[in-house]
Amino acid sequence: MFVDQVKISIKAGNGGNGAVAFRREKFVPNGGPAGGDGGHGGDVIFKVDTGLRTLMDFRYQRKFKAGSGSNGMNKQMTGRSAENLVIKVPGGTIVKDTDSGEVIGDLVDENDTLVIAKGGRGGRGNIHFASPKNPAPEIAENGEPGQERNVQLELQLLADVGLLGFPSVGKSTLLSVVTSAKPKIAEYHFTTLVPNLGMVQLDDGRDFVIADIPGLIEGASQGVGLGFEFLRHVERTKVLLHLVDMGGLEEENPYESYQKINEELKKYDPELINRRQIIVATKMDMPDAETCLKEFQARLREQHDGRQIPEIFPISAITHQGLQALMQRTADVLESTPNPVKAPEVSNNEATYKYEAKKPFTIERDEDGTWVLSGEKLEKLFKMTNTEHDDSLIRFARQMRGMGVDDALRQAGIKNGDSVRILDFTFEFVE
Repeated sequence: MFVDQVKISIKAGNGGNGAVAFRREKFVPNGGPAGGDGGHGGDVIFKVDTGLRTLMDFRYQRKFKAGSGSNGMNKQMTGRSAENLVIKVPGGTIVKDTDSGEVIGDLVDENDTLVIAKGGRGGRGNIHFASPKNPAPEIAENGEPGQERNVQLELQLLADVGLLGFPSVGKSTLLSVVTSAKPKIAEYHFTTLVPNLGMVQLDDGRDFVIADIPGLIEGASQGVGLGFEFLRHVERTKVLLHLVDMGGLEEENPYESYQKINEELKKYDPELINRRQIIVATKMDMPDAETCLKEFQARLREQHDGRQIPEIFPISAITHQGLQALMQRTADVLESTPNPVKAPEVSNNEATYKYEAKKPFTIERDEDGTWVLSGEKLEKLFKMTNTEHDDSLIRFARQMRGMGVDDALRQAGIKNGDSVRILDFTFEFVE
């Protein structure tokens, strides 16, 4: 099955918790704090694997989570950092943030990597909180939470040449003859339901990758038929072979078909109409093919009004007529055509970031009268607080006071003894 679009959830590993520990050795009285730091959580990394051609592996697994770091230990020993989670994707994968729609990265070449979510740092052990006023602190940090994000993967096939044309024009037959690919071929529309890739190898040592794009129909750029689903795969091709049926079996006029396909390309992406095209007149073994070709050429010359018309190569995939010349010319055009493919604009948070004063916390009140504190910064501080030790809770209370939480609660009308909740932790407000 060909899968070229998926949405997945990513979770990097949390940092390990710092330890509260003290030296307890013979002949070392008052040894002091000795709690080690937690290890770093694992990153989530996308990496290109040239052996993959589809996003099929993500069809049944949509959630990925890296390992968390190990907790700190006694004797100032740091916990083990978790290994990074490397997710393999095919070349040509575009990574977008599902929530914002921004392009995070474009993975094209072999071994290209992208860190999609950073693991949390390890929490500090109590050795970092010793001071002259508190030489034996029972304070340690929990590990920093790993980043979470929802992303969409879009695959754009990496092919040098794309085959365009209406259904049943002969694209799959041509691909099967000039490459070792074995696409499904039948005498009905939309035989090809997914893009197919093949490698053309010429006698002079040159080779290129050719892609058979499922048949377009009028209105494809607006979502009609199958074309809309796969037009994105044309975007990375350097040269387009535009196949036009000259067999006379279709009711559609060859020239009208040619114009409609170009119109769909233009509607989908105006730059595609300027992509280098070679017109391939197919099914030239049919009785009326020569007459249809002459009429097509006449209409083409009339339309171009004296300007040079695009190259036309008459072929028959059944009799192999003109195939060698077409492939040789395609290779020549590829060599002389610069890469027209624009990489998607990857968002640069450092360059585009605009400072917006965000409240570090918000205050709401439940129906039962409980005051609820939330906010990214406040919740992160709480998650990194070791609630098993009173010293850690006192430190968190000082942090909240410094952020202005106490004053904001008083202004909101809190009274002594009211319950306050942060995530799943509830405490009593005391003046």
